[in-house]
Amino acid sequence: MPTTRLTFMASPRLQDFASGLSIAGLLLPEAVAYASIGNLPPQAGVIALFAGLLCYGLLGSSRFAVVSATSSSAAVMAAATAVMANGDLALRLALSFGLILLTGVFFVLAAMARMGNASDFIAKPVLRGFAFGLTLVIILKQLPKMVGVHPGHGDTLYFVVDLFQHLTEWNQPGLMLGMASLATLWALSRWRRVPGALVVIVTGIALAHWVDLGAHGIETVGPIHLKLLAPSLPDLSRTQWMRLAEVAAAMAFVLYAESYGSVRTFAIKHKDGISPNRDLLALGAANLASGLFHGMPVGAGYSATSANEAAGAQSKLSIWICAAVVLLMVVTLLPAIALTPEPVLAAIVIHAVSHSLNLNALRPYFEFRRDRLVVIASILGVLALGVLDGLLAAIGLSLMMTIKRLSNATVSELGRLHDGHDFVSTKIHPDAAQIPGILILRPETPMFFANVDPVLTRVRQALVQHASTTTLIVSLEESPDLDGTCIEALREFALEIQASGKHLMLTRLKSRVQDVLLKASIPGLRGPALSDLSVDDAVRVAQSLHDAPNE
Repeated sequence: MPTTRLTFMASPRLQDFASGLSIAGLLLPEAVAYASIGNLPPQAGVIALFAGLLCYGLLGSSRFAVVSATSSSAAVMAAATAVMANGDLALRLALSFGLILLTGVFFVLAAMARMGNASDFIAKPVLRGFAFGLTLVIILKQLPKMVGVHPGHGDTLYFVVDLFQHLTEWNQPGLMLGMASLATLWALSRWRRVPGALVVIVTGIALAHWVDLGAHGIETVGPIHLKLLAPSLPDLSRTQWMRLAEVAAAMAFVLYAESYGSVRTFAIKHKDGISPNRDLLALGAANLASGLFHGMPVGAGYSATSANEAAGAQSKLSIWICAAVVLLMVVTLLPAIALTPEPVLAAIVIHAVSHSLNLNALRPYFEFRRDRLVVIASILGVLALGVLDGLLAAIGLSLMMTIKRLSNATVSELGRLHDGHDFVSTKIHPDAAQIPGILILRPETPMFFANVDPVLTRVRQALVQHASTTTLIVSLEESPDLDGTCIEALREFALEIQASGKHLMLTRLKSRVQDVLLKASIPGLRGPALSDLSVDDAVRVAQSLHDAPNE
Protein backbone atom coordinates (compact mmCIF):
# COMPACT_ATOMS: atom_id res chain seq x y z
CA MET A 1 0.00 0.00 0.00
CA PRO A 2 2.69 2.62 0.88
CA THR A 3 4.52 1.89 -2.38
CA THR A 4 1.32 2.33 -4.38
CA ARG A 5 0.64 5.63 -2.67
CA LEU A 6 4.13 6.94 -3.35
CA THR A 7 3.82 6.00 -7.02
CA PHE A 8 0.45 7.72 -7.24
CA MET A 9 1.80 10.88 -5.61
CA ALA A 10 4.94 10.97 -7.75
CA SER A 11 3.14 10.54 -11.03
CA PRO A 12 1.80 14.12 -11.35
CA ARG A 13 5.24 15.52 -10.49
CA LEU A 14 6.83 13.40 -13.20
CA GLN A 15 4.22 14.60 -15.66
CA ASP A 16 4.95 18.22 -14.72
CA PHE A 17 8.67 17.57 -15.15
CA ALA A 18 8.17 16.03 -18.60
CA SER A 19 5.87 18.88 -19.63
CA GLY A 20 8.34 21.52 -18.43
CA LEU A 21 11.12 19.92 -20.47
CA SER A 22 8.88 19.71 -23.53
CA ILE A 23 7.62 23.30 -23.59
CA ALA A 24 11.08 24.70 -22.80
CA GLY A 25 12.23 23.30 -26.12
CA LEU A 26 9.31 25.09 -27.77
CA LEU A 27 9.39 28.44 -25.95
CA LEU A 28 13.05 29.44 -26.25
CA PRO A 29 13.20 29.16 -30.06
CA GLU A 30 9.83 30.93 -30.34
CA ALA A 31 11.00 33.73 -28.03
CA VAL A 32 13.99 34.40 -30.27
CA ALA A 33 11.81 34.15 -33.38
CA TYR A 34 9.11 36.51 -32.04
CA ALA A 35 11.76 39.11 -31.20
CA SER A 36 12.42 39.35 -34.92
CA ILE A 37 8.72 40.10 -35.53
CA GLY A 38 8.94 43.00 -33.06
CA ASN A 39 12.17 44.29 -34.67
CA LEU A 40 13.94 43.80 -31.34
CA PRO A 41 17.21 42.01 -30.57
CA PRO A 42 16.87 38.28 -29.77
CA GLN A 43 17.61 38.80 -26.07
CA ALA A 44 14.37 40.80 -25.75
CA GLY A 45 12.40 37.63 -26.42
CA VAL A 46 14.41 35.68 -23.84
CA ILE A 47 13.87 38.36 -21.17
CA ALA A 48 10.15 38.40 -21.94
CA LEU A 49 10.04 34.62 -21.59
CA PHE A 50 11.51 34.74 -18.08
CA ALA A 51 9.28 37.68 -17.07
CA GLY A 52 6.15 35.86 -18.23
CA LEU A 53 6.98 32.48 -16.71
CA LEU A 54 8.03 33.85 -13.32
CA CYS A 55 5.35 36.51 -12.82
CA TYR A 56 2.44 34.37 -13.97
CA GLY A 57 3.84 31.40 -12.08
CA LEU A 58 3.68 33.50 -8.89
CA LEU A 59 0.43 35.40 -9.45
CA GLY A 60 -1.67 33.68 -12.14
CA SER A 61 -4.69 31.47 -11.51
CA SER A 62 -4.39 28.86 -14.29
CA ARG A 63 -2.28 25.73 -13.88
CA PHE A 64 -1.88 25.37 -17.65
CA ALA A 65 -1.37 28.93 -18.96
CA VAL A 66 2.09 29.71 -20.33
CA VAL A 67 2.83 33.44 -20.50
CA SER A 68 5.54 34.47 -22.93
CA ALA A 69 6.06 36.70 -25.95
CA THR A 70 3.24 36.48 -28.50
CA SER A 71 3.32 37.00 -32.24
CA SER A 72 0.31 39.32 -32.28
CA SER A 73 1.64 41.75 -29.67
CA ALA A 74 5.07 41.72 -31.32
CA ALA A 75 3.53 42.67 -34.67
CA VAL A 76 1.44 45.45 -33.12
CA MET A 77 4.46 46.81 -31.27
CA ALA A 78 6.62 46.76 -34.40
CA ALA A 79 3.97 48.60 -36.44
CA ALA A 80 3.31 51.26 -33.79
CA THR A 81 6.92 52.06 -33.00
CA ALA A 82 8.01 52.08 -36.66
CA VAL A 83 5.48 54.82 -37.40
CA MET A 84 6.42 56.93 -34.37
CA ALA A 85 10.22 56.47 -34.58
CA ASN A 86 10.47 57.39 -38.27
CA GLY A 87 13.68 55.42 -38.81
CA ASP A 88 15.42 56.33 -35.53
CA LEU A 89 16.60 52.95 -34.11
CA ALA A 90 17.34 54.21 -30.58
CA LEU A 91 13.97 55.96 -30.39
CA ARG A 92 12.17 52.86 -31.69
CA LEU A 93 13.70 50.76 -28.90
CA ALA A 94 12.74 53.34 -26.29
CA LEU A 95 9.19 53.50 -27.66
CA SER A 96 8.95 49.69 -27.61
CA PHE A 97 9.86 49.44 -23.95
CA GLY A 98 7.61 52.37 -23.08
CA LEU A 99 4.72 50.68 -24.85
CA ILE A 100 5.26 47.44 -22.90
CA LEU A 101 5.40 49.33 -19.59
CA LEU A 102 2.16 51.19 -20.33
CA THR A 103 0.50 47.93 -21.32
CA GLY A 104 1.49 46.54 -17.93
CA VAL A 105 0.13 49.66 -16.20
CA PHE A 106 -3.23 49.27 -17.99
CA PHE A 107 -3.40 45.63 -16.87
CA VAL A 108 -2.74 46.59 -13.24
CA LEU A 109 -5.31 49.41 -13.34
CA ALA A 110 -7.87 47.03 -14.87
CA ALA A 111 -7.16 44.51 -12.11
CA MET A 112 -7.64 47.19 -9.43
CA ALA A 113 -10.92 48.23 -11.08
CA ARG A 114 -11.95 44.53 -11.21
CA MET A 115 -12.45 44.62 -14.97
CA GLY A 116 -11.88 40.90 -15.49
CA ASN A 117 -14.56 40.72 -18.18
CA ALA A 118 -13.28 43.70 -20.17
CA SER A 119 -12.23 41.50 -23.10
CA ASP A 120 -15.88 40.61 -23.65
CA PHE A 121 -16.23 44.02 -25.33
CA ILE A 122 -14.17 42.72 -28.24
CA ALA A 123 -16.63 40.68 -30.27
CA LYS A 124 -15.39 37.20 -31.17
CA PRO A 125 -16.03 37.68 -34.93
CA VAL A 126 -13.91 40.85 -34.81
CA LEU A 127 -11.14 39.19 -32.79
CA ARG A 128 -11.04 36.11 -35.01
CA GLY A 129 -11.09 38.18 -38.18
CA PHE A 130 -8.29 40.38 -36.84
CA ALA A 131 -6.25 37.30 -35.82
CA PHE A 132 -6.74 35.78 -39.29
CA GLY A 133 -5.63 38.96 -41.05
CA LEU A 134 -2.73 39.50 -38.65
CA THR A 135 -1.53 35.94 -39.23
CA LEU A 136 -1.48 36.55 -42.98
CA VAL A 137 0.58 39.71 -42.44
CA ILE A 138 3.04 37.96 -40.11
CA ILE A 139 3.52 35.07 -42.55
CA LEU A 140 4.06 37.44 -45.47
CA LYS A 141 6.59 39.47 -43.48
CA GLN A 142 8.59 36.28 -42.76
CA LEU A 143 9.06 35.41 -46.43
CA PRO A 144 11.93 37.89 -46.99
CA LYS A 145 14.00 36.01 -44.38
CA MET A 146 13.65 32.91 -46.52
CA VAL A 147 14.07 34.40 -49.98
CA GLY A 148 16.59 37.14 -49.19
CA VAL A 149 14.57 39.95 -50.85
CA HIS A 150 13.54 42.79 -48.52
CA PRO A 151 10.88 45.10 -49.99
CA GLY A 152 11.10 48.74 -48.92
CA HIS A 153 7.34 49.17 -48.47
CA GLY A 154 5.76 48.85 -45.03
CA ASP A 155 2.23 48.75 -46.45
CA THR A 156 1.17 45.10 -46.77
CA LEU A 157 -0.33 45.30 -50.26
CA TYR A 158 2.64 47.18 -51.74
CA PHE A 159 4.95 44.86 -49.79
CA VAL A 160 3.46 41.78 -51.48
CA VAL A 161 3.58 43.36 -54.94
CA ASP A 162 7.21 44.42 -54.46
CA LEU A 163 8.20 40.99 -53.10
CA PHE A 164 6.77 39.10 -56.06
CA GLN A 165 8.07 41.61 -58.59
CA HIS A 166 11.54 40.42 -57.55
CA LEU A 167 10.64 36.75 -57.89
CA THR A 168 13.66 36.05 -60.10
CA GLU A 169 15.97 37.36 -57.35
CA TRP A 170 14.69 35.00 -54.65
CA ASN A 171 17.38 33.00 -52.88
CA GLN A 172 16.54 29.41 -53.71
CA PRO A 173 18.76 27.75 -51.04
CA GLY A 174 17.22 29.93 -48.33
CA LEU A 175 13.70 29.18 -49.56
CA MET A 176 14.43 25.44 -49.67
CA LEU A 177 15.85 25.51 -46.13
CA GLY A 178 12.83 27.43 -44.84
CA MET A 179 10.32 25.13 -46.53
CA ALA A 180 12.17 22.01 -45.32
CA SER A 181 12.10 23.37 -41.76
CA LEU A 182 8.40 24.14 -42.07
CA ALA A 183 7.65 20.65 -43.38
CA THR A 184 9.62 19.15 -40.46
CA LEU A 185 7.67 21.23 -37.93
CA TRP A 186 4.33 20.15 -39.38
CA ALA A 187 5.47 16.50 -39.43
CA LEU A 188 6.66 16.65 -35.80
CA SER A 189 3.48 18.41 -34.64
CA ARG A 190 1.77 15.00 -34.55
CA TRP A 191 3.83 14.23 -31.45
CA ARG A 192 3.03 16.96 -28.94
CA ARG A 193 5.81 15.91 -26.56
CA VAL A 194 8.51 16.39 -29.22
CA PRO A 195 9.83 20.02 -29.25
CA GLY A 196 9.79 20.47 -33.00
CA ALA A 197 11.12 24.04 -32.85
CA LEU A 198 14.17 22.89 -30.91
CA VAL A 199 14.73 20.01 -33.33
CA VAL A 200 14.80 22.28 -36.42
CA ILE A 201 17.01 24.85 -34.64
CA VAL A 202 19.54 22.18 -33.65
CA THR A 203 19.46 20.89 -37.21
CA GLY A 204 19.93 24.41 -38.57
CA ILE A 205 22.87 25.07 -36.21
CA ALA A 206 24.49 21.80 -37.27
CA LEU A 207 24.03 22.79 -40.91
CA ALA A 208 25.67 26.16 -40.20
CA HIS A 209 28.72 24.30 -38.81
CA TRP A 210 29.04 22.05 -41.84
CA VAL A 211 28.12 24.46 -44.62
CA ASP A 212 29.15 28.05 -45.29
CA LEU A 213 25.62 29.46 -45.33
CA GLY A 214 26.86 32.99 -46.03
CA ALA A 215 28.22 31.81 -49.37
CA HIS A 216 24.67 30.77 -50.24
CA GLY A 217 23.17 34.10 -49.18
CA ILE A 218 21.63 32.72 -45.97
CA GLU A 219 21.92 34.93 -42.89
CA THR A 220 22.07 33.72 -39.28
CA VAL A 221 20.63 35.24 -36.10
CA GLY A 222 23.97 36.61 -34.96
CA PRO A 223 25.36 37.13 -31.43
CA ILE A 224 22.86 37.23 -28.57
CA HIS A 225 24.10 39.46 -25.74
CA LEU A 226 21.96 38.61 -22.75
CA LYS A 227 22.78 41.14 -20.05
CA LEU A 228 20.42 41.76 -17.15
CA LEU A 229 20.51 45.56 -16.99
CA ALA A 230 19.21 47.56 -14.08
CA PRO A 231 15.48 48.29 -14.50
CA SER A 232 14.96 51.68 -16.11
CA LEU A 233 12.33 53.88 -17.73
CA PRO A 234 12.81 54.98 -21.36
CA ASP A 235 13.57 58.66 -21.90
CA LEU A 236 10.45 59.83 -23.77
CA SER A 237 8.59 63.11 -23.97
CA ARG A 238 5.14 63.64 -22.51
CA THR A 239 3.67 63.71 -26.02
CA GLN A 240 5.28 60.38 -26.88
CA TRP A 241 3.98 58.78 -23.68
CA MET A 242 0.48 60.01 -24.52
CA ARG A 243 0.63 58.59 -28.04
CA LEU A 244 1.92 55.28 -26.69
CA ALA A 245 -0.94 55.15 -24.16
CA GLU A 246 -3.48 54.95 -27.01
CA VAL A 247 -1.75 51.92 -28.51
CA ALA A 248 -1.08 50.36 -25.10
CA ALA A 249 -4.79 50.38 -24.25
CA ALA A 250 -5.57 48.59 -27.52
CA MET A 251 -2.71 46.12 -27.03
CA ALA A 252 -3.89 45.32 -23.49
CA PHE A 253 -7.37 44.61 -24.88
CA VAL A 254 -6.10 42.17 -27.49
CA LEU A 255 -3.50 40.53 -25.23
CA TYR A 256 -6.07 39.91 -22.52
CA ALA A 257 -8.67 38.64 -24.97
CA GLU A 258 -6.11 36.14 -26.30
CA SER A 259 -4.87 35.23 -22.81
CA TYR A 260 -8.31 34.92 -21.23
CA GLY A 261 -9.46 32.77 -24.15
CA SER A 262 -6.56 30.36 -23.54
CA VAL A 263 -7.03 30.29 -19.75
CA ARG A 264 -10.80 29.86 -19.94
CA THR A 265 -10.69 27.12 -22.60
CA PHE A 266 -8.56 24.77 -20.50
CA ALA A 267 -10.25 25.74 -17.22
CA ILE A 268 -13.59 24.63 -18.66
CA LYS A 269 -12.05 21.47 -20.10
CA HIS A 270 -10.62 20.43 -16.71
CA LYS A 271 -13.36 22.03 -14.56
CA ASP A 272 -10.85 24.36 -12.88
CA GLY A 273 -11.68 27.64 -11.22
CA ILE A 274 -10.09 30.83 -12.56
CA SER A 275 -9.82 34.41 -11.34
CA PRO A 276 -9.90 36.94 -14.22
CA ASN A 277 -8.86 39.87 -12.02
CA ARG A 278 -5.96 37.91 -10.59
CA ASP A 279 -4.84 37.08 -14.12
CA LEU A 280 -5.04 40.76 -15.07
CA LEU A 281 -2.67 41.54 -12.20
CA ALA A 282 -0.34 38.70 -13.23
CA LEU A 283 -0.21 39.93 -16.84
CA GLY A 284 0.37 43.47 -15.61
CA ALA A 285 3.30 42.40 -13.44
CA ALA A 286 4.76 40.30 -16.28
CA ASN A 287 4.62 43.17 -18.79
CA LEU A 288 5.99 45.68 -16.29
CA ALA A 289 8.91 43.37 -15.51
CA SER A 290 9.52 42.71 -19.20
CA GLY A 291 9.42 46.41 -20.06
CA LEU A 292 11.70 47.45 -17.19
CA PHE A 293 14.32 44.88 -18.22
CA HIS A 294 13.93 45.64 -21.97
CA GLY A 295 11.93 42.60 -23.05
CA MET A 296 8.81 42.15 -25.17
CA PRO A 297 5.06 42.28 -24.45
CA VAL A 298 3.77 39.00 -23.05
CA GLY A 299 0.49 37.10 -22.86
CA ALA A 300 -0.88 33.59 -22.50
CA GLY A 301 -0.70 32.33 -26.07
CA TYR A 302 -2.97 29.48 -27.09
CA SER A 303 -0.28 27.38 -28.78
CA ALA A 304 2.10 27.36 -25.79
CA THR A 305 -0.72 26.80 -23.28
CA SER A 306 -2.12 24.00 -25.43
CA ALA A 307 1.33 22.41 -25.68
CA ASN A 308 1.71 22.53 -21.89
CA GLU A 309 -1.66 20.85 -21.33
CA ALA A 310 -1.06 18.26 -24.07
CA ALA A 311 2.34 17.39 -22.60
CA GLY A 312 0.59 16.31 -19.40
CA ALA A 313 1.03 19.26 -17.04
CA GLN A 314 -0.83 18.84 -13.76
CA SER A 315 0.14 21.99 -11.88
CA LYS A 316 2.21 25.17 -12.07
CA LEU A 317 5.24 23.06 -11.29
CA SER A 318 5.59 22.51 -15.05
CA ILE A 319 6.08 26.29 -15.48
CA TRP A 320 8.84 26.37 -12.85
CA ILE A 321 10.52 23.34 -14.41
CA CYS A 322 10.29 25.08 -17.79
CA ALA A 323 11.86 28.27 -16.41
CA ALA A 324 14.74 26.29 -14.89
CA VAL A 325 15.34 24.37 -18.12
CA VAL A 326 15.22 27.57 -20.19
CA LEU A 327 17.78 29.14 -17.84
CA LEU A 328 20.05 26.13 -18.29
CA MET A 329 19.64 26.33 -22.07
CA VAL A 330 20.39 30.06 -22.08
CA VAL A 331 23.57 29.55 -20.03
CA THR A 332 24.83 26.68 -22.17
CA LEU A 333 23.29 27.04 -25.64
CA LEU A 334 22.91 30.78 -26.30
CA PRO A 335 26.16 31.08 -28.30
CA ALA A 336 25.05 28.16 -30.47
CA ILE A 337 21.59 29.67 -31.03
CA ALA A 338 23.35 32.67 -32.58
CA LEU A 339 24.19 30.37 -35.52
CA THR A 340 20.51 29.64 -36.23
CA PRO A 341 19.73 30.37 -39.92
CA GLU A 342 17.13 33.10 -40.45
CA PRO A 343 14.98 30.88 -42.74
CA VAL A 344 14.66 28.40 -39.84
CA LEU A 345 13.45 31.14 -37.49
CA ALA A 346 10.98 32.29 -40.14
CA ALA A 347 9.65 28.74 -40.41
CA ILE A 348 9.20 28.56 -36.62
CA VAL A 349 7.16 31.79 -36.67
CA ILE A 350 5.00 30.66 -39.60
CA HIS A 351 4.33 27.30 -37.96
CA ALA A 352 3.53 28.91 -34.58
CA VAL A 353 0.95 31.31 -36.00
CA SER A 354 -0.52 29.00 -38.62
CA HIS A 355 -3.18 27.69 -36.21
CA SER A 356 -4.89 31.08 -36.56
CA LEU A 357 -5.45 30.41 -40.28
CA ASN A 358 -8.29 28.11 -39.34
CA LEU A 359 -11.28 28.64 -41.62
CA ASN A 360 -13.38 26.42 -39.37
CA ALA A 361 -13.29 29.15 -36.72
CA LEU A 362 -14.86 31.58 -39.22
CA ARG A 363 -17.31 29.17 -40.86
CA PRO A 364 -20.07 29.46 -38.19
CA TYR A 365 -20.55 33.16 -38.89
CA PHE A 366 -21.24 32.40 -42.53
CA GLU A 367 -23.48 29.45 -41.66
CA PHE A 368 -25.42 31.53 -39.11
CA ARG A 369 -25.59 34.40 -41.62
CA ARG A 370 -24.53 36.67 -38.76
CA ASP A 371 -21.48 38.93 -38.52
CA ARG A 372 -20.11 37.81 -41.89
CA LEU A 373 -19.34 41.37 -42.96
CA VAL A 374 -17.75 42.03 -39.57
CA VAL A 375 -15.32 39.13 -40.05
CA ILE A 376 -14.45 40.20 -43.59
CA ALA A 377 -14.06 43.84 -42.54
CA SER A 378 -11.69 42.84 -39.73
CA ILE A 379 -9.50 40.79 -42.08
CA LEU A 380 -9.42 43.47 -44.77
CA GLY A 381 -8.82 46.16 -42.14
CA VAL A 382 -5.51 44.56 -41.14
CA LEU A 383 -4.45 43.93 -44.75
CA ALA A 384 -5.46 47.35 -46.07
CA LEU A 385 -4.80 49.63 -43.09
CA GLY A 386 -1.84 47.87 -41.52
CA VAL A 387 -1.45 46.09 -38.19
CA LEU A 388 -1.78 49.14 -35.93
CA ASP A 389 -4.65 50.89 -37.68
CA GLY A 390 -6.28 47.52 -38.32
CA LEU A 391 -6.14 46.79 -34.59
CA LEU A 392 -7.66 50.14 -33.66
CA ALA A 393 -10.31 49.72 -36.36
CA ALA A 394 -11.16 46.22 -35.05
CA ILE A 395 -11.59 47.49 -31.49
CA GLY A 396 -13.60 50.46 -32.74
CA LEU A 397 -15.82 48.08 -34.70
CA SER A 398 -16.39 45.98 -31.57
CA LEU A 399 -17.34 49.01 -29.53
CA MET A 400 -19.69 50.19 -32.29
CA MET A 401 -21.37 46.78 -32.27
CA THR A 402 -21.73 47.00 -28.48
CA ILE A 403 -23.18 50.49 -28.60
CA LYS A 404 -25.54 49.53 -31.42
CA ARG A 405 -26.92 46.59 -29.43
CA LEU A 406 -27.16 48.53 -26.19
CA SER A 407 -28.86 51.43 -27.99
CA ASN A 408 -31.59 49.11 -29.25
CA ALA A 409 -34.94 50.62 -28.27
CA THR A 410 -37.04 47.46 -28.57
CA VAL A 411 -39.92 47.40 -26.08
CA SER A 412 -42.06 44.27 -25.74
CA GLU A 413 -45.70 44.20 -24.70
CA LEU A 414 -46.41 41.42 -22.21
CA GLY A 415 -49.53 39.31 -21.63
CA ARG A 416 -50.56 36.46 -19.32
CA LEU A 417 -49.85 33.01 -20.74
CA HIS A 418 -52.66 30.41 -20.35
CA ASP A 419 -54.14 31.95 -17.20
CA GLY A 420 -50.91 31.16 -15.34
CA HIS A 421 -48.37 33.31 -13.57
CA ASP A 422 -46.07 33.82 -16.56
CA PHE A 423 -46.10 37.05 -18.56
CA VAL A 424 -44.51 36.77 -21.99
CA SER A 425 -44.15 38.82 -25.15
CA THR A 426 -47.41 39.00 -27.09
CA LYS A 427 -45.41 39.19 -30.31
CA ILE A 428 -43.81 35.80 -29.67
CA HIS A 429 -46.93 34.34 -28.02
CA PRO A 430 -50.02 35.85 -29.74
CA ASP A 431 -52.27 33.82 -27.45
CA ALA A 432 -50.98 35.65 -24.34
CA ALA A 433 -53.90 37.60 -22.83
CA GLN A 434 -53.74 41.30 -22.03
CA ILE A 435 -55.07 42.53 -18.69
CA PRO A 436 -57.97 45.00 -19.06
CA GLY A 437 -56.95 48.53 -18.10
CA ILE A 438 -53.31 47.49 -17.50
CA LEU A 439 -50.52 47.85 -20.06
CA ILE A 440 -47.35 45.87 -19.33
CA LEU A 441 -44.16 46.76 -21.19
CA ARG A 442 -40.55 45.54 -20.99
CA PRO A 443 -37.47 47.22 -22.55
CA GLU A 444 -35.37 44.42 -24.04
CA THR A 445 -31.99 46.02 -23.36
CA PRO A 446 -30.47 47.72 -20.31
CA MET A 447 -31.51 51.36 -20.15
CA PHE A 448 -28.72 53.93 -20.19
CA PHE A 449 -28.12 57.47 -21.45
CA ALA A 450 -27.95 56.50 -25.14
CA ASN A 451 -31.24 54.62 -25.36
CA VAL A 452 -33.50 55.91 -22.58
CA ASP A 453 -35.22 58.54 -24.75
CA PRO A 454 -35.95 56.14 -27.67
CA VAL A 455 -37.21 53.53 -25.15
CA LEU A 456 -39.58 55.98 -23.47
CA THR A 457 -40.73 57.17 -26.89
CA ARG A 458 -41.76 53.56 -27.69
CA VAL A 459 -43.56 53.41 -24.34
CA ARG A 460 -45.48 56.62 -25.14
CA GLN A 461 -46.44 55.22 -28.55
CA ALA A 462 -47.77 52.05 -26.90
CA LEU A 463 -49.85 54.17 -24.49
CA VAL A 464 -51.40 56.02 -27.42
CA GLN A 465 -52.37 52.68 -29.00
CA HIS A 466 -53.94 51.55 -25.71
CA ALA A 467 -55.97 54.64 -24.83
CA SER A 468 -58.04 52.77 -22.22
CA THR A 469 -55.01 52.07 -20.06
CA THR A 470 -55.30 53.23 -16.45
CA THR A 471 -52.12 51.59 -15.09
CA LEU A 472 -48.79 51.24 -16.86
CA ILE A 473 -46.40 48.58 -15.56
CA VAL A 474 -42.82 48.72 -16.87
CA SER A 475 -40.56 45.75 -16.12
CA LEU A 476 -36.91 46.87 -15.82
CA GLU A 477 -35.47 43.38 -15.35
CA GLU A 478 -32.82 43.99 -18.04
CA SER A 479 -31.36 47.06 -16.30
CA PRO A 480 -28.79 46.34 -13.55
CA ASP A 481 -28.32 50.06 -12.83
CA LEU A 482 -29.47 53.49 -13.99
CA ASP A 483 -27.35 56.53 -14.77
CA GLY A 484 -28.25 60.17 -14.16
CA THR A 485 -29.71 60.67 -17.65
CA CYS A 486 -32.10 57.73 -17.11
CA ILE A 487 -33.25 59.04 -13.74
CA GLU A 488 -33.97 62.49 -15.18
CA ALA A 489 -35.88 60.98 -18.10
CA LEU A 490 -37.91 58.74 -15.78
CA ARG A 491 -38.73 61.71 -13.57
CA GLU A 492 -40.12 63.65 -16.55
CA PHE A 493 -42.00 60.58 -17.76
CA ALA A 494 -43.50 59.89 -14.29
CA LEU A 495 -44.74 63.49 -14.04
CA GLU A 496 -46.22 63.19 -17.51
CA ILE A 497 -48.07 59.97 -16.58
CA GLN A 498 -49.29 61.50 -13.33
CA ALA A 499 -50.61 64.55 -15.17
CA SER A 500 -52.57 62.28 -17.53
CA GLY A 501 -54.39 60.67 -14.60
CA LYS A 502 -52.75 57.26 -15.07
CA HIS A 503 -50.66 55.20 -12.65
CA LEU A 504 -47.07 54.16 -13.29
CA MET A 505 -45.44 51.12 -11.69
CA LEU A 506 -41.83 49.98 -12.17
CA THR A 507 -41.31 46.33 -11.27
CA ARG A 508 -38.64 43.62 -11.26
CA LEU A 509 -36.13 46.24 -10.13
CA LYS A 510 -32.60 45.21 -9.26
CA SER A 511 -31.52 46.37 -5.78
CA ARG A 512 -29.27 49.16 -7.10
CA VAL A 513 -32.02 50.47 -9.37
CA GLN A 514 -34.56 50.42 -6.57
CA ASP A 515 -32.18 52.21 -4.19
CA VAL A 516 -31.31 54.98 -6.63
CA LEU A 517 -34.97 55.59 -7.57
CA LEU A 518 -35.98 55.78 -3.90
CA LYS A 519 -33.22 58.34 -3.30
CA ALA A 520 -34.44 60.33 -6.33
CA SER A 521 -37.89 60.79 -4.66
CA ILE A 522 -39.72 60.93 -7.98
CA PRO A 523 -43.39 62.03 -7.53
CA GLY A 524 -45.76 59.13 -8.14
CA LEU A 525 -43.00 56.54 -7.79
CA ARG A 526 -43.16 55.53 -4.16
CA GLY A 527 -44.21 52.48 -2.19
CA PRO A 528 -45.71 49.72 -4.37
CA ALA A 529 -44.91 51.73 -7.53
CA LEU A 530 -41.25 50.70 -7.09
CA SER A 531 -40.72 47.03 -6.38
CA ASP A 532 -38.69 43.94 -7.11
CA LEU A 533 -41.87 41.90 -7.47
CA SER A 534 -42.65 39.66 -10.41
CA VAL A 535 -44.90 41.02 -13.14
CA ASP A 536 -47.70 38.76 -11.91
CA ASP A 537 -47.41 40.20 -8.37
CA ALA A 538 -47.29 43.74 -9.75
CA VAL A 539 -50.51 43.08 -11.68
CA ARG A 540 -52.20 41.88 -8.49
CA VAL A 541 -51.08 45.02 -6.64
CA ALA A 542 -52.29 47.23 -9.50
CA GLN A 543 -55.69 45.49 -9.52
CA SER A 544 -56.06 45.83 -5.74
CA LEU A 545 -55.22 49.54 -5.88
CA HIS A 546 -57.71 49.96 -8.73
CA ASP A 547 -60.47 48.11 -6.85
CA ALA A 548 -59.89 49.82 -3.47
CA PRO A 549 -61.70 53.14 -4.26
CA ASN A 550 -64.73 51.21 -5.52
CA GLU A 551 -65.17 49.21 -2.29
